[in-house]
This record gives sequence, C-alpha cells and structure tokens, in this order.
Amino acid sequence: MTLENNEKQSTLKTVEWRDNKVVMIDQTKLPNQLVFVTYDDYNQVAEAIKTLVVRGAPAIGVSGAMGLALAALQSKSNTKEDFISDLEKAKKILFDTRPTAVNLAWGLDQIMEVANEGSSINQIKESIIEQVKKMAEDDIRINKTMGKNGSELFDNNDTVMTHCNAGGLATVGYGTALGVIRATRESGKNVKVIATETRPIQQGSRLTAFELKHDGFDVSLIPDTAVGYTMANGLVNKVVVGADRIVKTGHVFNKIGTYQVATMAKQHGIPFYVAAPLSTFDMKTNAEDVIIEMRKGSEVTSLGDKKTAPDDIEIINPAFDMTPPELISGIITEKGIAKPPFEESIKKLFDKDF
Repeated sequence: MTLENNEKQSTLKTVEWRDNKVVMIDQTKLPNQLVFVTYDDYNQVAEAIKTLVVRGAPAIGVSGAMGLALAALQSKSNTKEDFISDLEKAKKILFDTRPTAVNLAWGLDQIMEVANEGSSINQIKESIIEQVKKMAEDDIRINKTMGKNGSELFDNNDTVMTHCNAGGLATVGYGTALGVIRATRESGKNVKVIATETRPIQQGSRLTAFELKHDGFDVSLIPDTAVGYTMANGLVNKVVVGADRIVKTGHVFNKIGTYQVATMAKQHGIPFYVAAPLSTFDMKTNAEDVIIEMRKGSEVTSLGDKKTAPDDIEIINPAFDMTPPELISGIITEKGIAKPPFEESIKKLFDKDF
C-alpha cells in the first residue's frame, strides 16, 4: 500500500495483535511505502526485530511479547513443563535479537510470568493473549501520560530537535519523545521540529520526518553534521530524545549520535530531555556493563545498492552510545519528571504507587 492510498490517521499503529497473528508496519520500506506485514510464527517476529522491520525500545518490548504469544500458540506440548520449555526456547531466540534495548527482556519476562502462574495449557494461552493485548493498550496510555507530563517543559513557539525516531513508529502508538511533542501541540502550543537524519540507517529522515509530516507537523530535516551549526545559530530551543535503556544513575543509552547531540546542547545552553517509560529503566545493571550492539559494516559502506566506501577497510558501527547524566536536564516518564541528581529522583519514581 503506497502512501497516496493511505487514509491519514492521527498516529500510526506500529504493532498489533489481530486474529492470533502479529501485524506490524515494515519500517524498512518507509518512507516510500507504508506496508503492513503479518506473522504467525515467532521466528518471523525474531527476524523482524533483528532486521529492523520493527524497532524502537517500547515497540520491540511489545513485539517480543507478541512473538512469545505466537510461540505459545505454536506449541504442541501436552504438559505444562514441556510447554514452559517451548516458551523458554522461543524466549532465548527472541531475546538474542537486540541486546541493548531493555524493553525486550521486560516484555518477554511479563509473558513468562503469566505462563508460570497458569494451570492448564489452554488457560495459559488465553491469559498470554490477554496480556499482550493489554501491553499494547498500556503502551499508548503510558505514552500519552508521559507526553502530558513532558509538555509542561515546552513553551509556545519552541523549536525542538530530536534524534533518531522515538515516535509512534518506535512504540505501539503515539511515541515517547515525539509523544511529548504531540502533547505539547495538543495543549495548544505551537511547536516546530528539527529532525536529524540519524546515519547510518536514516531513522530520522526515513521515519521521524515521515511520521511528523504525516501528522501535519512543521518539520525540518538536517544532516547529523549540522547539529552544531543549528544550535550555534539559535535555531533550536530544546532537545528531546527517547532511550533504549536508562540505568539507575541516569546514564542513558540511545541511538548512536545522541551523546554528540547532548554534548552540543550543553555547549550552547540548550535543555536536553529524555522521554522514556519506566519499562526502559534497568535498575540492576551498571552503566559500564551494558552491552552496546555492533551492527554490520555494510550499513556504513553502502546506501541501498550503492557503494559509498572502498573495500577492505575496518568499520566501527555501534548502534547505540551512552549519554552521561551531567548532560541531561530531565528524564520524562509516565510517573513524572526525574531531575538531577538522577539516582535519587529515579528511585523516587519507582517508589510511587503503580
């Protein structure tokens, strides 16, 4: 389905459980085509996560859970013990697809918890399906709450920079960083957006610019190398990005290049905010122990079918980097906004009643 044939909607539904199948937007086809793919095998979902058909920490979390729900339906085991064993096998395959985004483990663990608590296999399958539907609904509700919390940090006529894609396409719907921008507009404020292209996969140009244009925002696109120029010339008031993992000290792991944007924002006195649900927080792992996913070199040495670099050179292609807490003005969540010192304020968010 091409964009011309697509009826405009307020936000795009990235992943959905429909008729005991997983339906998702194939984000590798954007912005040229809006294509929906349907999966009935958890291995297909694992491959979709690995190849970035679906990406963005919250969307990966729900997609992983839905993949595990497919594994439950695929299982032919007659005993609970064998059934749980089938799920554990599928869980490992799904988990190994993207090691940095903590939401994936969160989503898989939620399904395993439901499975272990159930009695009969049929009852467990039904409970798992109900759980994945609820997770998808909760994602949108949480994002809207988070957006409302974050909108208070933004003023009328702000121009906001964002890096990578933390919109509806990175979640089930509405978005984290872009959810804050949406909520700011919904509160009656005028807001413009500057999106970075986000090399080498171009999530900013392919996804963020597409999504914001689709929803009627005033959006400008810049090359990653123009972040400093844009800030130095007073074209940006604030920055908001998403996150793939946040540890208890306030160190934020997000798409490669986020650290550079944060450093440049600090240099120019521009507030730098992170928007992420509590499911993105990892309260157990130390920052230095987080595994940074390294991706294939061809993402850097070619653009589509066109080669852009010489053969036989070493490629360093990390998918994420770490932004230290001293560069961050605030972390926006569904439970409120964490401010420095982050170790203390993050703990308070988790102490609140859910």
